[in-house]
Amino acid sequence: MSSINNTVPGRYWHRLDDGRIRCDLCPRYCQLKDGQRGLCFVRAREGDELVLTTYGRSSGFCIDPIEKKPLNHFLPGTPVFSFGTAGCNLACKFCQNWDISKSREIDTLAASATPEEIASTAHSLGCRSVAYTYNDPVIFLEYAVDTARACREAGIRSVAVTAGYICDEPRREFFAHMDAANVDLKAFTEDFYHKLTGGHLQPVLDTLKYIRDETDCWLEVTTLLIPGHNDSDAEIERLSAWFIDNLGADVPLHFSAFHPDFKMTDVAATPPATLRRAREIALKAGLHYVYVGNVHDADADSTWCPGCGQRVIERDWYVLGDWRLDAQGCCSHCGHRVAGVFEASPGNWGARRLPVQMAADA
Repeated sequence: MSSINNTVPGRYWHRLDDGRIRCDLCPRYCQLKDGQRGLCFVRAREGDELVLTTYGRSSGFCIDPIEKKPLNHFLPGTPVFSFGTAGCNLACKFCQNWDISKSREIDTLAASATPEEIASTAHSLGCRSVAYTYNDPVIFLEYAVDTARACREAGIRSVAVTAGYICDEPRREFFAHMDAANVDLKAFTEDFYHKLTGGHLQPVLDTLKYIRDETDCWLEVTTLLIPGHNDSDAEIERLSAWFIDNLGADVPLHFSAFHPDFKMTDVAATPPATLRRAREIALKAGLHYVYVGNVHDADADSTWCPGCGQRVIERDWYVLGDWRLDAQGCCSHCGHRVAGVFEASPGNWGARRLPVQMAADA
């Protein structure tokens, strides 16, 4: 393994008149004195500059099915080389990856790799893409962008799994290097974002519109439905109407089931019926591709042609079955073009999850 300098200069900050430094990466705008860290934990002030303290460090590397991100319309069936670091710039009380995203322990970052090592390892293991996931990659933007550059040179695509909580200028840099993204739209009310994530709704909506309108990055969206908090018919109807008006009918939407975790262990898991109801509302609003997650529902996991209503991609959890798309991604029944990034035939990675030890594999 190569020697890595884990602390590197960070981008997107400026000095304030009172001597503090303000981080301009995300809408939290943390204002730091020397030695202080932002809420994300990984961006800190050292002397007179802002630094990223986790460059080249990871909580682990693993090969996943691309459908696990979840991405159902981006190279289906292929393996994706996944990694994350530690920390997060939101404070979600319902975080499902809290042991990584809320970590304040350097021991969490036991693995390490340079961007070039990640790209070469992904290539040697047959992965078609690298995913920046497990915690939010916008907080390690410098590491993610350098890795994405190395991946692009190796013919490997980059996938961001993110909450989209990022400011305009870094947003432009970050997504210029991403080939696909799944963005968490955690709810459709400012009250939810303020009380349960410590953030705001509008910057996330801005990110979604930016990706859809200004980039070539393939976009899918996930909403985790939490009973009693963001699962009402009225809220899902508003979300769906905004979705159609601003993102269009062809951006896939995933409704995922919540399970009690972190600081919300007193809330019951999402009933499968809630997910089915949300899916029907979104389909009725005009969305073409609506899925459910974290529950077993083969019909709602499969892709159906908007033109003729026939199933074109059969899914059972992360395993693909019947494939009815031609080499151009068109329905073999009626010829309708199904939105997405498809190849002539699907991958066959299946549901496997394969941890990777970089010291041995790089």
